[in-house]
Amino acid sequence: LPPYYSQMLLNLKNTFESKFGESPQFYAYAPGRVNLIGEHIDYCGYSVLPMAIEQNILAAVSVNRSGTITLANINPQYRDFTLSCSEEIAIDRENPKWHYYFLCGLKGIQEEFGLARLAGMSCLVDGTIPPSSGLSSSSALVCCAGLVTMEANQKSLSKVALAELCAKCERYIGTEGGGMDQSISFLAERGKAKLIEFKPLRATDVKLPDGAVFVISNCCVEMNKAATSHFNIRVVECRIAAKMLARARGLDSSGLLKLAQVQTELKASLEEMLALVDEVLHPEEYSREEICQALDVTSEQFSTEVLSSNTQHVTHFKLHQRAKHVYGEAARVLRFQCVCSSEGADSIQTLGELMNQSHVSCRDLYECSCPQLDQLVDVCLKSGAVGSRLTGAGWGGCAVSMVPSEKVDTFLQAVRESYFLPDPRRAAMEGLSLFVSKPGGGAAILLEE
Repeated sequence: LPPYYSQMLLNLKNTFESKFGESPQFYAYAPGRVNLIGEHIDYCGYSVLPMAIEQNILAAVSVNRSGTITLANINPQYRDFTLSCSEEIAIDRENPKWHYYFLCGLKGIQEEFGLARLAGMSCLVDGTIPPSSGLSSSSALVCCAGLVTMEANQKSLSKVALAELCAKCERYIGTEGGGMDQSISFLAERGKAKLIEFKPLRATDVKLPDGAVFVISNCCVEMNKAATSHFNIRVVECRIAAKMLARARGLDSSGLLKLAQVQTELKASLEEMLALVDEVLHPEEYSREEICQALDVTSEQFSTEVLSSNTQHVTHFKLHQRAKHVYGEAARVLRFQCVCSSEGADSIQTLGELMNQSHVSCRDLYECSCPQLDQLVDVCLKSGAVGSRLTGAGWGGCAVSMVPSEKVDTFLQAVRESYFLPDPRRAAMEGLSLFVSKPGGGAAILLEE
């Protein structure tokens, strides 16, 4: 851990001792992340380019023979929760409280190793990732919980296996994510961004250009993706678009759920897939009836095989726009990596342009921005950023901006004055809502000496 976390650890240890009457035996740490480019494409099968941030979820743990697992949080707004080591773990999708994210990790490890009875433990959680900000606080909590449960039950998995397991078990709370957040949380290395590829999962170092830093700013609109259906509606729209494109080219669409699978089956380039989207899908919304007719499925099959539990109510779907974003964004990720590798004289400018294109696509085609995020991105560009875009699920949360190193101080001051200070609520949140971030390290266990 970076040296400035020693105070956070000491505070966590002291609070743990006063709460539980004993010292923690170990700590677990999982970082949040910022996605530099590649938004809403991991669940479509495409590579993404995130970096871990220094903000994290940290847990202090003691293992005991109490027969219970007690979860507590430093933040008093999150209530304590206790469950028996032998009871079945129940996660309420309709009411996503903080401890349910921890239970996702707990349940994932229990099922992976077939543990009839989990070890008893006391666990106190702290965190420096602003919640519902698009910096992956919920996934970091799931990853931290998986790591804690594995260590407490004396089990072992590789980082790659843990990342895949935590991506799978976060779906217990209803979010149909693609695995980027969990992958970077475990596979990150200090000082490096990563190209994360799926099936098989692997992470490749990406050297970010010298002479620019990444600044994160929070628009101060919270978005809990497990508590709304915005996120899963996009997952479903991409799933339908994949099936429609496959059928238009004579493929069996029954086993195809991802836009990347269609590209692979057709052996086509991303440019050819973009042309296919324009040829096959119309920009107007599709009704359920039109989709069922095109895919030759009944309304019941559509509900059970295509929709998720919290998208059953949706009657109209935008397919052209969503597929257009995904294929375009996938191409931007590859270009971003290529520019970083070339280290050309104009690489900072080119990367900035790719980030700007990404935001426009997220805003106009994927419709996952919000007025405050758009305003913040605009302020960042006017304040000296070469590129700025929403990061995370969207509909609130954070923007990430690429800023020339020599302009960072004037940039921070300009954003502070233009976006945060005029609004009392934003001004109060500014300390945790505007910061420079360097690529941080991945999740780890820290043993009490």
